[in-house]
Amino acid sequence: MRMKSFTSLLLGTALTLAGTGLALAQDKVVKIGSLSDQSGLYADLGGPGSTLAAQMAVEDSGLTGKGWKIDVISGDHLNKPDVGVNIARQWFDVEKVDAIVDVPNSGVALAVSNLVKEKNGVLIDSAAGTSDLTNAQCTPNTVHWTFDTYMLAHGTGTALTKAGGNTWFFVTADYAFGAALERDTTAAVEAAGGKVVGGVKHPLNTADFSSFLLQAQASKAKVVGLANAGGDTTNAIKQAAEFGLTAGGQKLAGLLMFISDIHSLGLSTAKGLNLTETFYWDMNDQTRAFSKRFQARMKTHAMPTMAQAGVYAGTLHYLKALEALGGNPHDGAKVVAKMKDIPTDDPLFGKGSIEPNGRAIHPAYLFEVKSPEESKGPWDYYKLMATIPADEAFTPLAKSTCALLKK
Repeated sequence: MRMKSFTSLLLGTALTLAGTGLALAQDKVVKIGSLSDQSGLYADLGGPGSTLAAQMAVEDSGLTGKGWKIDVISGDHLNKPDVGVNIARQWFDVEKVDAIVDVPNSGVALAVSNLVKEKNGVLIDSAAGTSDLTNAQCTPNTVHWTFDTYMLAHGTGTALTKAGGNTWFFVTADYAFGAALERDTTAAVEAAGGKVVGGVKHPLNTADFSSFLLQAQASKAKVVGLANAGGDTTNAIKQAAEFGLTAGGQKLAGLLMFISDIHSLGLSTAKGLNLTETFYWDMNDQTRAFSKRFQARMKTHAMPTMAQAGVYAGTLHYLKALEALGGNPHDGAKVVAKMKDIPTDDPLFGKGSIEPNGRAIHPAYLFEVKSPEESKGPWDYYKLMATIPADEAFTPLAKSTCALLKK
């Protein structure tokens, strides 16, 4: 009798363990959180459009037709690191979110990246600029997809300096992103033979740039570099036009600009601006096809920004990695390792890779904004000036300070 009970116990335990293993092997339930600025100065470049991009990636992955259950939820971090971290913590602890995408605002992104590592989730950041995400503050759980301050600096900053804009004055947003962008652009300008003659910092989400622009004007710098983004950049450019900054011979450099910014400014104001992006809706047949599908589903009928394109491409690659693993989305570091193993290949950014420090590598493009006369229709805003190869666009691994690279 005892032998029978013991045998039954062993059999029951074996079945339980086998069942658990089967459940793990078949775990194809995934939840993705689109954490963005849904209502403030970065809402147009990310926001609802980023949530839509993640949903489109889920649909285009084909996994739901193979029995996977994949949900996308969204949250508004209000550009506050504590709010972003609280939402992310709630998502991991209660909502059982596996991956977070988008996250504009470098201060929020760096804070959320640390929490994601603590919770062993996945962060695919497409909208924060700081290059520190894959350098000093890299983690095995974070992938930085679309752009960063190194890329922006070595695109726009280097090009304008070599074109004769050899003295610079910075108008910089006073938080992590602005500091990183000014730092990286200063290095690029000096490497190209230029000089920084001064700078001023402004609070995030500033309405009045008059005092900052007067200081820039008084500096006599050939280039006024705007180390800010979103509504701050468009406000600064509009007010610079009112002050006659460019009419006086100075050139404005919007160091991070999105197509949503150009749309807001209008071509009459934005014409002639140089900017560096990694995605433009009108690059080729594949980007046009995606962008028209995206535009048809957006309430604003806007074309996708590069940040929203990055959410789509990053989410699609994340789902490819999950499929290659056969499921089990809950070990974030393992999923990110698989994302690094698989070459990236999507219709928006083309072929590329994710480096050991989490930096996604793809070409970048230097554009000039068309004049109203050059534009052939709605959203026809850019002309391509130069292509920066993928291996030159981002921080070389030899110069990366990411601890993951240490042997």
